[in-house]
Amino acid sequence: MALVHSFEENGNKLFKYRGQIPILLFLLSVPVVYFTDYSFLENNKSIELPLLIAFGVISFLGQVVRAIAIGTSNKNTSGRNTKEQVAEALNTKGIYSTVRHPLYLGNYFMWIGIVMYTFNVWFVVVVSLFFWLYYERIMFAEERFLERKFGQQYVDWSMKVPAFWPGFKNYIPTEIPFSFKTILRREYSGVSATILGFVFVAFLRDWFTTGNPHFKLVYGITIAVALAISFVFRSLKHYTKVLFEADRS
Repeated sequence: MALVHSFEENGNKLFKYRGQIPILLFLLSVPVVYFTDYSFLENNKSIELPLLIAFGVISFLGQVVRAIAIGTSNKNTSGRNTKEQVAEALNTKGIYSTVRHPLYLGNYFMWIGIVMYTFNVWFVVVVSLFFWLYYERIMFAEERFLERKFGQQYVDWSMKVPAFWPGFKNYIPTEIPFSFKTILRREYSGVSATILGFVFVAFLRDWFTTGNPHFKLVYGITIAVALAISFVFRSLKHYTKVLFEADRS
């Protein structure tokens, strides 16, 4: 099989399971935290909170990137589909005039903030390489699909817009107004998962460095907030029309 077909086939397979990556990161963080030396934190306790805030900001930046992309997307573009590539319209304006895959860029920042909170440089490097190899194939498959679907329109757009790291020289404002309801309807689970990720890493570090699984009150409060976010917005999405929008996916 030619490499071009192999990459596309692999990308389509990986596309179906991209939502499972956070689970893999949760599992991998256990041995990583266990074998990481945290003596520097014991000698510099004052730096832990500023670093947590910094890493939290990185993850929040990822959520912002996703929010901009999702909140200004055409209804007929690809969304949360998992079985196959789907797109009836091509996004070329707004954030999509600066980067071709803003959702994956947002995912990277969301996850890498949590990964950095393990304070293991090698884990950050390995996850970054894994992310690139995994998503490179997904992006390749998506772009092959879009090129066949939209032809020269897609080629012209892709030739001037970077794939992953944004470039702003060709920015074109979008006519689609930002929808906060769309963000609340579609992104609550990602916000909750990010919060739980930070708590999980902090709990593991406390456990492995002290030898006792101390469950601090702040962990319980934070977990309760994350679960409440998911419960409230999932209920609003499935049992009410508060977040419903006829012209949005």
